[in-house]
Amino acid sequence: MAAPDSMAEPLLKQHLSGNVLRLTLANPNSRNALSDAMMAALQAALDVARTSREVRAIVIAAEGPVFCAGHDLKEMTARRSEPDGGRAAFADVMGRCAALMTSIVRQPQPVIAEVQGIATAAGLQLVASCDLAVAAEGARFCTPGVSIGLFCSTPMVALSRNVPRKAAMEMLLTGDMIDAETARSWGLINRVVPLGDLMTETMSLAASIAGRAGRVVRIGKEAFARQAEMSLDEAYAHCAAVMVENMLMAEAEAGISAFSNKRPPNWPQP
Repeated sequence: MAAPDSMAEPLLKQHLSGNVLRLTLANPNSRNALSDAMMAALQAALDVARTSREVRAIVIAAEGPVFCAGHDLKEMTARRSEPDGGRAAFADVMGRCAALMTSIVRQPQPVIAEVQGIATAAGLQLVASCDLAVAAEGARFCTPGVSIGLFCSTPMVALSRNVPRKAAMEMLLTGDMIDAETARSWGLINRVVPLGDLMTETMSLAASIAGRAGRVVRIGKEAFARQAEMSLDEAYAHCAAVMVENMLMAEAEAGISAFSNKRPPNWPQP
């Protein structure tokens, strides 16, 4: 007999450790696919964290041998029976997925992907949308859509903003898997560690970031994303203005004073 819904395991597990929020995709039987429910749960968790004073860094992890297999194709295929052949449903799914990925990029706190297994299609898009990524030695990555008649066009947006053009095109046109070391050399991930060290390494990185002045990290992340979309002159003008405002903040005064006096900074409360 199936367990009642009230007793069902959550699709997304949440745990706050210090100032680090750990979000774990917890549906390994469905390869942690980005179903309607999974996307809604992840979006809701990010929305709540956005305004939290406690959360200064976020880790997205997963259970099982697959980090995330992308969209739930069975769920999507079922919508083909609708009068419009599924057009409205497909547009809705793609729109909500784009909103989720964009919200990760625009999340005030840095977001780190902890990749223990395979990340494919929109699962790779999730990794690429995060600010940083740490992967286990056995992790693998691909955009396999071309092999099943569905080119990975939306994953391409995040992928092409992380890796060189020809590397992105090779992944998109062949659908072939790349290993973790190749992903690191191409810039898709930051670190490759033994599987047994993955959580420790990721949480240590997150804790290091969370230990910085929260407001400073937030304005820095926002400035990075905005300047990347500007021309060189616009980027320098924007970032110069950001630095002026940052210099006037209490955090800069405290940090520079601590540096000058060779002592740890005592950050003001946010």
